[in-house]
Order: sequence, then structure tokens, then C-alpha cells
Amino acid sequence: MTRRVVVTGMSVVTALGCELDEFWERLCAGKSGVSHIQRFDCTDFKVNFGGEVKDFPRDEFIDAKEQKRLDRFSQFALVAASKAVAQTGLDLANHPDPYRCGVLIGSGIGGLNEIEAQHATLYDRGPARVSPFMIPKLIVNAATGNVSVKWGLKGPSSAVATACASANNAIGDAFRMIQHDMADVMVTGGSEAAITPMGLSGFARMSALSTRNSSPETASRPFDRDRDGFVLSEGAGIVVLEEYEHARRRGAHILAELCGYGMSSDGTHMTAPDPHGTGAARAMSSALKDAGVNPTDIEYVNAHGTSTPLGDKAETVAIKRVFEAHAHKFCVSSTKSQLGHLLGASGGVEFIVCVLALQNQVVPPTINIENQDPECDLDYISSGARPLTVNRILTNSFGFGGHNACLVVKKFA
Repeated sequence: MTRRVVVTGMSVVTALGCELDEFWERLCAGKSGVSHIQRFDCTDFKVNFGGEVKDFPRDEFIDAKEQKRLDRFSQFALVAASKAVAQTGLDLANHPDPYRCGVLIGSGIGGLNEIEAQHATLYDRGPARVSPFMIPKLIVNAATGNVSVKWGLKGPSSAVATACASANNAIGDAFRMIQHDMADVMVTGGSEAAITPMGLSGFARMSALSTRNSSPETASRPFDRDRDGFVLSEGAGIVVLEEYEHARRRGAHILAELCGYGMSSDGTHMTAPDPHGTGAARAMSSALKDAGVNPTDIEYVNAHGTSTPLGDKAETVAIKRVFEAHAHKFCVSSTKSQLGHLLGASGGVEFIVCVLALQNQVVPPTINIENQDPECDLDYISSGARPLTVNRILTNSFGFGGHNACLVVKKFA
């Protein structure tokens, strides 16, 4: 019999806030976390805005000495993991079997801040001045490793780098490990900190970003006719998954149940999605089949919805391929309209959005739809957050390289 997997802890680090209540309130109020970038001078940049994390509470969780050894993306992951674990009530540092507790955190890019800093040091001051901490700070698995070290977790430990699908793949892979009796507890999700001079200029040079510099808060406009690219953001979304009986025996407060995972590859282009939505549709269908639910059982889809001309159209096509007539009977929204695109961390934050929607029986809106694209013809909740009886949610993440990862989460009963 397949083991059930439940969510018992979660936390976010985002441009809309780092406390769950504050984050959810702002999300449902249709607030935007996008603003002009303050961390470095963007005067000569084509794009000068993004979803920066503000009021990041790292000093509460990471001492000054340790901060120097962690890239910003690992700091995000460690703070979010600390808060998520605290919510579970688990004493992971003294778990009776640390080999049954693991970590799996995704990141599309990893320690880009450290790469840039040490590159400057190399050329300004020479190779002898490059930091000995550079490599362990920048590697993509640094977030996983540091979270594992914090609690002495010795179970399955891995990292996923599938671009913007990283967090969904990480959560899905962690789900499988618990299902197949490789672990009882997994700390999982995604973290990203790519708002750097190189990150911003690189994405801008490939014409992936919106250039609405005069109005950052309205720049991310998924499914709108006038969308012109995504908004680069940073942050983390970390959840604690637990085997149901393990959680039940200790009287845990269960937040939701993860019940389906599907993945696929477009196999067509490194950056452009399959315009026919074939790969994305396959991942969605696989997730539904894995969850044992019919398309008509889904009441809400949290879309990948990045605000790119090709991506939003392809996702709409894919949703209609999978759900057929039912696609016009449920609602879809993209919270990237408010958060921007957290790249490899986006799926972690959006999974948490889905859990909050199930708990509150409210689905968040897609803001900034002023002129809906006629080729994007679904109900994108453009008029504000909507109270809704919702029991099962599908959440999508698609990444460069054609990576598709979808999850089905349901209200715990």
C-alpha cells in the first residue's frame, strides 16, 4: 500500500513578506511586491525593478559568523526551513532516527551572488584573495547541505536544478521518497537569489524580462494582451512533508495532503515552451493520474503564468488539452502577477499558496489583467481574491530546458 504524505510545516521568504499571515493577507488583497531594485545601482540597466525580499529576518535565525559562509539563496532556505520546522512541532535535532529524515531543496541557479563577488575579487585583487568559502557557498546543493547540517539530518539528501521547475521537482521527489518508505520526514521546496547585476542583465539581454520601468507594480501581467516578459524575483518556499502515520502518532496539526506528482519534458527548445502544450499537458495528466483523481475533481489551478507572450498562451492550450470542457468551469490564477518570478523557488512558494487556499477556502487573484488576451480565454480570477469551495488543487511549474513538474494537493480529511 502506498504511504500517504501530508504537509505539517511551511514558510515563505518573498517580496510580499516573510510571515505567512502577512503574506497571505497581501496576496489576497491584490498587492504587488515588485518595486525598483535597491540592492545595487541599476542606472545603466535595461530593467531596473524586481521582486526584492525586504525585512528579511536572517539575524533571528543565523548568527553573523555563519552568515558570512552562506550565499543569499542558502540564507533564504535556512530561515524558511527553520520557521517551517518550528511550525511542525518536531524536534528534528533529537529525532529518534535521523536516517529517516531528509532534505531536498531546489534552485535554478544557486549562489550567483557569491560567483559575482569572487569574480570581482579575482580580477581586482588576484587569485590568492579568492575566498576559500566560495565553492561551498555557490554550489546548488548548498541550501540542502546547510539545512541538513543544522539539524543533523542523515536521511535522503539531494538538490534539484531544473530551472523554474526546480521546487516542484524537489517537492515531488521528496513526496516519492516518503511514499516508497525511504524517509518519514522531508524538508523540501526551493530557494533562489538571482537579483544580482549579472542575473538581471542576463535575463534582460535575452529579452525575457518586462521593461515597464515606469510602473514596476503593474509589470507582471500574466494572460494580459500587453504582457512583455516576466519580473525577476527572489526568495524561498519551504515545506515539511511527513508520512501520515508518523504525523498522526505524534498528534501533528496537518495542513494538507500531497497526493499527486507528474513530470515530463517538452524536448523542443531550451527556452521557448512547446506551443502546443504537449509536454505541460502530459505532466498535468500524470499528476492527476498519480493522485487518482479525474480532471473534473480539480477546482483551481495555480498556473505557472510567468507573463511571457509565449508561455501564458502555451499553458492555456495545455490546460484545455487536459481538462477539455471542464477548463471553462474552474478558475486559474498566477500569483507571479504579485510576487514576480522566483525562478527555482517559485514552485515552493506557489505550493504554499495552494495549501493556504485550501485552509482558507479562498483562491488568490491574477492582478494586472487590463485587456485579457483572447487566446488566453480561461477564468483567471482578475477581479480579486475569490471565496471558493476548494478540495483539490493542481499547481504547475515549467522551466527552461522544457522541464515540466506538476503537483496535486488536497484538503486533509
